[in-house]
Amino acid sequence: MTATMGACSHGGIYSVADHKKVRADFSSNVNPLGAPRGAVKVIERQAGQLAPVYPDPECRDLKKGISKYIGVDTRQITVGNGAAEIIYWFARAFAKKRVVIPAPTFCEYELASKKAGADVTFVPLSAGFVLDAEAVIKSARGADAVFMCNPNNPTGLLATDAVRKVIEGVDPSTTKILLDECFIELVDKPEANTLACMVRDHENLVVLRSLTKSFGMAGLRLGYSVSSPALAEAMEARKTPWNVNGLAQAAGIAALADRSHVARARALVARERRFLHDRIKRKAGLVPLKSDANYFLIQLPEGDNSAEFRDRLLKKTGVLVRDCSTFTGMDSRHIRVAVKTHRENIMLAKALEAMTPGG
Repeated sequence: MTATMGACSHGGIYSVADHKKVRADFSSNVNPLGAPRGAVKVIERQAGQLAPVYPDPECRDLKKGISKYIGVDTRQITVGNGAAEIIYWFARAFAKKRVVIPAPTFCEYELASKKAGADVTFVPLSAGFVLDAEAVIKSARGADAVFMCNPNNPTGLLATDAVRKVIEGVDPSTTKILLDECFIELVDKPEANTLACMVRDHENLVVLRSLTKSFGMAGLRLGYSVSSPALAEAMEARKTPWNVNGLAQAAGIAALADRSHVARARALVARERRFLHDRIKRKAGLVPLKSDANYFLIQLPEGDNSAEFRDRLLKKTGVLVRDCSTFTGMDSRHIRVAVKTHRENIMLAKALEAMTPGG
């Protein structure tokens, strides 16, 4: 599959020109419960104190919180202004000539690699959006880096065994791997599917996480990665001074201390994902696809166009969904929706039902 240069399109209310018409945003897939109460209280309590003070450029206290949360040494942690910043550090540090990216997946891997001057080899997912480990390993021969996402975005599918096979199958002396686990905490069994422990034995592996997704802190921009100390040092050499603001650091420490917040969101997602799948399939006449995450794809009827459907839906109902035609390797018959609270999910279901003939 040949790479094409272009902008990286995202969801969120500002992804459409008529953002003031958005009543409910199902295009961005963050924690449906929002930010932990403790994190919000920290911001409210410390805003006046932190605003006039330069933040710690090394994020030392936050790294200690991450170290306790995920169980690695602070020397193995990098902290970014969102996970996206770390993707760009990784690309600038390691993507010299060629990278391998399964597709469709998150577009920032492609854009970061191209900005670093690397060519991109896409490996199409198999039927049913399945990751083909052997094809990735074959394509990775001689490549500088491989990007993978588990669960994948936009499909929402876990491919833990296949990802592990890729990590074990590529040449660690030539090829670095970035494994994006930004949604792992919102799948049903995160402990059984995270591969962060593999950084101990694979010094070419970087595992990426995001408080944006799992802790509902998209506006604060906070992500981190775990890797060998050598890779962490190489990536941090690319960062700008004071890249993470003081409020984000304080809120991140408080959020990571509240494990119950993510556990409640995970239970809600599992329950509401089943509700949405059943309701959409029965009443909206659309085809919701299997997912392990807090979002899933919906296949539109033959002849429909995802961008046009998104725009019609927004105009008619005020509900925004993600047009997936902008993902490399995707057609124009799929939209992506986030799983939110029951009240919001009923709003989504009714909006989709209103788009069916006679609705």
